[in-house]
Amino acid sequence: MILRSVLVLVLLVGVLFRASQSLRFDLQSGQTKCIAEDIKSNSMTVGKYHVVKPNEDHPLPDSHKLTVRVTSSYGNNFHSAEKVENGQFAFTATEQGDYMACFWAPEHSPPITVTVDFDWRTGVHTKDWTNVAKKGQV
Repeated sequence: MILRSVLVLVLLVGVLFRASQSLRFDLQSGQTKCIAEDIKSNSMTVGKYHVVKPNEDHPLPDSHKLTVRVTSSYGNNFHSAEKVENGQFAFTATEQGDYMACFWAPEHSPPITVTVDFDWRTGVHTKDWTNVAKKGQV
């Protein structure tokens, strides 16, 4: 009886507290970082990203703005943005396979490091993102 109660509690905690799907990474100027996600056909996909300001009291310098592209393994482009500090995307996958989000930081001398927060969700995990997946974006 106690074992059964503990098992139910563990399952309940696992359902209620999902693991974080957010990612923070550093990107050196002049470099590219790509992140791939295996997505099933007809799955809803949403993502958002932003550059972490090195100094909250000042606007983000142009040297910290990124170029971002999201593509399928077949080369189809689902999101593209240039010289941005933040953005979001939403689409329904038209084909099954690896989708890749690539971030480019502009060349800078002396080299700098840009920190990026990135959150990418697919399938049932997208249900919390009603603000990103608006009617006109899907």
